[in-house]
Amino acid sequence: MRNEHIPRVLKEYRKRNHYSVSDVSILLRDRSVDVAPKTIYGWESGQASPSADMLLTLCEIYNITDILSAFGYSDTEDFCVTRSERILIEAYRKHPDMQPAIHKLLDLTPVRRKVRSKKPEEMSPNQGIQG
Repeated sequence: MRNEHIPRVLKEYRKRNHYSVSDVSILLRDRSVDVAPKTIYGWESGQASPSADMLLTLCEIYNITDILSAFGYSDTEDFCVTRSERILIEAYRKHPDMQPAIHKLLDLTPVRRKVRSKKPEEMSPNQGIQG
């Protein structure tokens, strides 16, 4: 299944970054990827599609950080996170030891994630003991 947003988004972000197609070709060459300007035009016109790896490289060059949203994928429509909410989320992630208290304070039921089992040599001495 082809994403019709890819050509438009690639061209839009190239222009936002003030790059010519030749500039992008040179930036790719600097990353040891030899792509002719004609190929880049093909991606932007929808005549061809970049590989997944190439698309990620282009996102890196164009400073596209929210890749899914940029290309039209979204879990919820019109869901925005403010700067202060982003700061709170980042702080929450940096302090996993505080997360249970935050859940209790906000009356949240934590979502359980599947955790990879550690190999015995990765476990601390008391980790295997249930108490």
